[in-house]
Amino acid sequence: MIPTVRPRRLRSTPAMRRLAAETRLHPAELILPAFVREGIDEPRAISAMPGVLQHTLDSLRRAAAEAAEAGVGGIMLFGVPAVRDARGSAADDPRGILNVATRAVAEEVGDALVVQTDLCLDEFTDHGHCGVLDARGEVDNDTTLDRYRAMALAQAEAGSAVLGLSGMMDGQVAAVRDALDAAGHQATAILGYSAKYASAFYGPFREAVDSQLGADPSSTGDRRSYQQDPANRREGLREAELDIAEGADIVMVKPAMSYLDVLSDVAAVSPVPVWAYQVSGEAAMIEAAAANGWIDRRRTVEESVLGIKRAGADAILSYFAVELAGWVR
Repeated sequence: MIPTVRPRRLRSTPAMRRLAAETRLHPAELILPAFVREGIDEPRAISAMPGVLQHTLDSLRRAAAEAAEAGVGGIMLFGVPAVRDARGSAADDPRGILNVATRAVAEEVGDALVVQTDLCLDEFTDHGHCGVLDARGEVDNDTTLDRYRAMALAQAEAGSAVLGLSGMMDGQVAAVRDALDAAGHQATAILGYSAKYASAFYGPFREAVDSQLGADPSSTGDRRSYQQDPANRREGLREAELDIAEGADIVMVKPAMSYLDVLSDVAAVSPVPVWAYQVSGEAAMIEAAAANGWIDRRRTVEESVLGIKRAGADAILSYFAVELAGWVR
């Protein structure tokens, strides 16, 4: 007679559950997104993202050191300039806030943390789009690639080890790889934001970077012409495969929570690491519900990130990274 299988035996105690766990989180798999703002004397709270700040250079250094001490794997930097223009001139200016901050953080943490930078024009343009606009007010893909090449060189020279190509322009990975290699930056890695969807969950991020998208009534207030349609699953995998073919060292699925199917699809076939971004709206929902006493904050944070890892992410960008690293050590 075959004995009755009772799976509950492997759930009976905390020690048994820990031993039988199929998925585990490690601090080195976590990446902290961080914002640095030009022209402020002290860090500024972001109202839509409790606990997240727009940093000064000094406070960013401290945050990076704290992340390194916690064992977090990396830090992804976003710059908020004081002055914007139509082509995002501050993005590739060596004196621009993101490039200055990159040098400062790289100097602060050395090899203790992988310093990464967001390579996109949206924070730097006065219209808020991820690229240069043509005469019709539409993003010009190829002109934008020229700006991305310049940004890539500026960021690599400032000390960024991984460039996060988040603009969703066709051919961006190949363009940046060619520029980096021609300038002798063969060691600089490319993270392709391959499956990046036009999501409502980016809302709080717009405050974090003081986005100008839609601020001008005559401008287009969304990025749906170049970010992916949330209705499309197969397209996410196709975009990832294109980026891998162009030379991406890592590919991204963003957001994470509502796109776990896409994340699983990409992870199942990708020969390179697959990362996912637990975006601002995902974090904000957890914080809001916890503040109202509707959910257990720590358990929800842990479960949400564990679910992303279970779906196939090799590393996860999360605003909870440092706190979570302390819990899972």
